[in-house]
Amino acid sequence: MNRPIYLDHHATTPIDDRVWAAMLPYFREQFGNPASNSHLYGWEADAAVSLAREKMAAAIGAEPDEIVFTSGATEANNLAIKGCAEANMSRGRHIITVCTEHNAVLDPCHYLESLGFEVTYLPVDDAGLIDINDLASCLRKDTILVSIMAANNEIGVLQPIAEIGQLCHDRSVYFHTDAAQAIGKIPLHVGDQNIDLMSLTAHKIYGAKGIGALYVRRRNPRVAIAPQLHGGGHERGLRSGTLYPPQIVGMAEAMTIAIAEMSTESERLTKLRSHLWQTIQPLGGVTLNGHPTQRLAGNLNVSFNGLNGDRLLRALQSVVAVSSGSACTSAKATPSHVLKAIGRSDALARASIRFGLGRFTTIGEIDIVAAKVCEVVPELRDYDGH
Repeated sequence: MNRPIYLDHHATTPIDDRVWAAMLPYFREQFGNPASNSHLYGWEADAAVSLAREKMAAAIGAEPDEIVFTSGATEANNLAIKGCAEANMSRGRHIITVCTEHNAVLDPCHYLESLGFEVTYLPVDDAGLIDINDLASCLRKDTILVSIMAANNEIGVLQPIAEIGQLCHDRSVYFHTDAAQAIGKIPLHVGDQNIDLMSLTAHKIYGAKGIGALYVRRRNPRVAIAPQLHGGGHERGLRSGTLYPPQIVGMAEAMTIAIAEMSTESERLTKLRSHLWQTIQPLGGVTLNGHPTQRLAGNLNVSFNGLNGDRLLRALQSVVAVSSGSACTSAKATPSHVLKAIGRSDALARASIRFGLGRFTTIGEIDIVAAKVCEVVPELRDYDGH
């Protein structure tokens, strides 16, 4: 059975063979618990975790003791936002985020509102970017945290992280960024960009699902966060639970590979994305969602005017695996909150496709997908009477 071409790399990625090879020994031969400090098996596991922590820290300009392992970016976001809010209530109860954030940021913020915190949701322009002056004007004496994602998961837009970090640093406000989509795809350095908290995950960069991390700054300034999982005191008491060496080793390897290959891969994906975009543009009624250049190299989010989005996905699914937005919200019938925020109508938002190109995508595959899109869009428009 021929499988469709995979262009949904923002939802998840396949494990790279090099990552899988690094993980394998820790499933069977070196299977120990890193917390078992009285025998060889535990020492082996602990050494592997320590080395992985060092590699991950070096990749983002951090110290090893600033890396806290989690089950993924969703947990990391919850630990950062709710943990920071709980630990800093005496300083203030005001948080700032953006209306186009992933639900793993928005939902914890809504939860905190139910507890009496005040959250400001910044708007974005029609390209999906915040206005740094808007952020500056919203900062208050009781603002304790700003949470703004580095790269949007639906439209790929890159926010001005360094500017945001500098502004927050100057105003003594903690800055958290959800970098699940950004790590290994754009340069990230917690010192240079004044990032205090950063959420990471492995499965967007050809690692395993179920493993992530939160960077927590320990000096200049030291960030106080309250644990959200208790029991055992693992990860310096910030996140209890037995560590999983295969996933941790794999995540470190995935980050190392992605960052080493970032420049050449970004250039390659930009060319593929441009080719896809140029091929489907002559269809007419095709709207690019997000900034034309300030976006992830592998992201192309497009609305097809006059089409039913679900019908378009069904027409394409035998040839290409794509989505209409975030995989975490694909079961919802409502239009994408991200596309609505940049001014798209309900109809255009529902007629959008997110093409997510990845490490193993080829020019031949792009040609096949583009040809299929150019075939079915006119047919569907005729069917719908447009």
